[in-house]
Amino acid sequence: MLHQSIKDEVKKAMRERDAVRLNALRNILAAVTNELVAKRRKPDETLEDEGVITVIGRLIKQRKESIEHFKKGGREELAREEAEELSYLEAYMPKMMGKDEIRKIAEIKKKELNIADTSKVGMLIGAIMKELKGKADGQDVKEVVESLF
Repeated sequence: MLHQSIKDEVKKAMRERDAVRLNALRNILAAVTNELVAKRRKPDETLEDEGVITVIGRLIKQRKESIEHFKKGGREELAREEAEELSYLEAYMPKMMGKDEIRKIAEIKKKELNIADTSKVGMLIGAIMKELKGKADGQDVKEVVESLF
């Protein structure tokens, strides 16, 4: 289980005195605990792998936004710290699909749903994201879908 392996990694990071990795792992565990509580489960329960991946995906999105904001604000040192933490978070995510793979699925879904114009782009993106669930970046899906029209 991914949740348990992250708990084990926290202990390892503490022994190795790897502060950035430890911080990233603790952030994951805190977010997982919040997710458990939000689902009305006990904080000491174990979250299934799919839930952990969803939580890590949210953390990755937050880090990317933070990096962008820090760079705009001229805070390169903070952007660098966030980028380093981001690399640890991404290590726990499954390999994301490339745009070519997404395009194949998008074309099939477009025909399947019989979508001919841009008025139903949101519906198409939603259907593709539901099918790919954590296997593709939302921004990539959006770009591929927009290029189909």
